Amino acid sequence: QGARGLNSVPTWKDPYSSWDPTGPIDEIPTNEWRSPESSWDAAREYKVPTHPVGRLRYYYKWPGHGKSLWNRLRYFPTRRTVLRFRGEYNPKTLRRENTIIDKRPIWWMLGFVALMVAPFVMPEGNRVLLSAAAVFSIYAAINLCWTLVIGTAGIYSLATYAIVGAGAYGSAYLSIHFGLPIPLMLLAGGLIGLVFGILIAIPAVRLEGFYYALLTLGVVELCRVYIIQSKAFGSEIGGLYGAASYIPEAWDEFAQLRLGYYAAATALVAALVLFRFINGKRLGRLLRMAPEKREAFAEATGVNYRVARIQVFLISSAALGVIGAFYASHFRGASPNLFGFDTVAMGLAMLVIGGLGRAEGAVLGTLIVVFIDRVLIDLGPLRIVLIGVLMLFVVLFLRGGVFGIKAQFRVWRDKKKSENRSARAEKGGEMLPEEATEVRDKDELAFRRYDKNQRDFLKTLVSDEVIEEFKNKPLGQHSEALERLLTYFRRQPMVDKYAIKCVEPFKAYQIVALSGISGVPPRLVEDKIYSSREDAWVGVFTRRIQDLLES
Repeated sequence: QGARGLNSVPTWKDPYSSWDPTGPIDEIPTNEWRSPESSWDAAREYKVPTHPVGRLRYYYKWPGHGKSLWNRLRYFPTRRTVLRFRGEYNPKTLRRENTIIDKRPIWWMLGFVALMVAPFVMPEGNRVLLSAAAVFSIYAAINLCWTLVIGTAGIYSLATYAIVGAGAYGSAYLSIHFGLPIPLMLLAGGLIGLVFGILIAIPAVRLEGFYYALLTLGVVELCRVYIIQSKAFGSEIGGLYGAASYIPEAWDEFAQLRLGYYAAATALVAALVLFRFINGKRLGRLLRMAPEKREAFAEATGVNYRVARIQVFLISSAALGVIGAFYASHFRGASPNLFGFDTVAMGLAMLVIGGLGRAEGAVLGTLIVVFIDRVLIDLGPLRIVLIGVLMLFVVLFLRGGVFGIKAQFRVWRDKKKSENRSARAEKGGEMLPEEATEVRDKDELAFRRYDKNQRDFLKTLVSDEVIEEFKNKPLGQHSEALERLLTYFRRQPMVDKYAIKCVEPFKAYQIVALSGISGVPPRLVEDKIYSSREDAWVGVFTRRIQDLLES
């Protein structure tokens, strides 16, 4: 435009029209005007590449307003919707879109269908795989209850399999000597588990963490020693066998295995429902308010986390007792292996590999360990080494088990993106083209450039004289340079903004950084103690100056 002059007209010509923009207005042919749709069609006809603006997400988005129907379908008797949709307007594609926020119900439903169809897909002679699938369902149900104790309640109990063993032995003993039917066996197992839970939960009021884990491990060992020495519980034959079973003895072996598989799968689904009922309801929300090292904050807000933890522990103990009774009915008895340390270690490996505190992690970790231990039995003792190596790999390289890989990969991907962007251009107040399309408010682009220019100017005002002036007189009137710096510091957002914490009135002060989030306490910046408030002001000022120079 500077070469042609300010009044010259650009000589651009539409490739899809015979009209020349440089010509007079009255010569515009009316039949050559094209709608946007016809322009797109012409672009496709002439094979001109067209691309949407910005970067779209990797998941599919449905057009339209079709979320109202899904919001009406709920899981009875709760108010939880079948699928959580979010409707929004996409400024990149200029259309209304619906996105599934939580896809876990879809995956759970696919897994449930696969669980029901699996026996018909398995070959007729593969009895080992069918038996291992039933064992997987039983151990997955146990680990789901254990996840409620460790993950949701935050009680580091190792007595889970002791409660299961107590329910199995107690119900088997009642069935053998008193002819107890299977429904009453399950009820008796639940009562025995509840009693054991009450006895084990009493020390949880005074002990926690590592010490409580040692105590519960001692309880498991005491139960094992008592069982292998008690004649009443079958110390001479290595277990207590002969309990009532729901599997008819007249059926052939494959039919018995199939019935046991479906019964164990029903127990697994019941454990999943229990996990959802506790973890997703009031008890779970209360305990998420009081994670480890934040109990004081939860208690200050009125959350009685101790009572909530004991309630979850007792409910889980009763469920574990019922699973123990089902175990005795499934295997027609119980063995001392339930109280062995190798069983406890195997259960811990299942939780660690899958991911502690998540139902998906408990199920997937159990599937991996049971497959290695029961299906790959030809490997011999090497399969135990394989489980140990897999557990060590998860502990060293993964955060949150196998189900934490997705979130960990996203963090690593975002880190690499930042490194690549910083290597290509300065990330001060400017914004790269691929990032600018993600910003809805374009005023933020201008603000970033202005802030960068302002910081560049304020860096020139920093000098030893300005710092010394603030040290001598933190409050009151200051020079123009110091006043400009203080005004800039004071109008910064609350996130990571420095503040002074009074440790002891008039004697001890510390510097903290505000979180900017309601309910999240500030974090301690340094351990240094300032003897006066003026010294703490100087410490905050020097830290702000340092951050400004390093920005």
